[in-house]
Amino acid sequence: MENRIPPVVLKDVSELVEYVRDGDTLVVPADYGGAPAEAARALVRKGARNLRLIGGPPSGYVADLLIGAGCVSYLEMPGVILGDFGLAPRFRAWASSGRMEVRDTTCPAFHSSIAAAQKGLPFMPMRGLIGSDILRYRPEWQVIPNPYAEGGDPIVMLPALRPDVVLFHGLYGDRHGNVWVGKAFEVMAMAQAAHRVIATFENFYEGDLLEDKHLAPSTVSQLYTTATVHVERGAWPVAFGSEYPFDAQHMTRYAAMARTEEGFAAYLDEFVFEPHRAAA
Repeated sequence: MENRIPPVVLKDVSELVEYVRDGDTLVVPADYGGAPAEAARALVRKGARNLRLIGGPPSGYVADLLIGAGCVSYLEMPGVILGDFGLAPRFRAWASSGRMEVRDTTCPAFHSSIAAAQKGLPFMPMRGLIGSDILRYRPEWQVIPNPYAEGGDPIVMLPALRPDVVLFHGLYGDRHGNVWVGKAFEVMAMAQAAHRVIATFENFYEGDLLEDKHLAPSTVSQLYTTATVHVERGAWPVAFGSEYPFDAQHMTRYAAMARTEEGFAAYLDEFVFEPHRAAA
């Protein structure tokens, strides 16, 4: 920790995504955990490629956008879905055509693997997978006899998951690189397991989040963050806690446009590339 480079608080989301390299293992939270939607659009503008996108709780808009834009070569999630707005059309198109590698997982398996890395352990035991078909497709998840039982008590060993990058959107951020995530405790575990932690945040907090006894327990410390940036409505069009709901009109339009390659390309032009061309 003595030689660690302090986190930087950046001025623009385009600088933030420079910390994501082609081929990185990237973990994003579920939509309810602070979806980094504007950062995902910045990754598309950057032209990120061959990302290994992993999530325990399924991601929706963020995952579908990155997949459709050709940023993802490997996906490991329980599923990708747009919730009330239907299935994730780009995920379905890419997965069914074999344009990326897809591996199934479960939410508890993901959290167990993250917890192992968070605690500095090589693996984590888990029971809930016993008897499921998923073990047939994940040979690296080893089933062993419980060493503390007399026999007949198998248990699954899940390898630790230490991502290259964790990317999320928080409610508050300060000048020190701390980010408050509220009840999204799984984001805290992800951050403590990752090599690099980058985040956008909704509101700028004057002062030090870690000095506030009410906010500190739910704050991802600057000890773990690599870079942060203030981005208002950074989760849009995804809902973000009590700050704002899903933009139902936009999500409905996205789901319709993303059904075809041509429609998705038009969506990127209008909502991902065009606003930044106009500002240039």
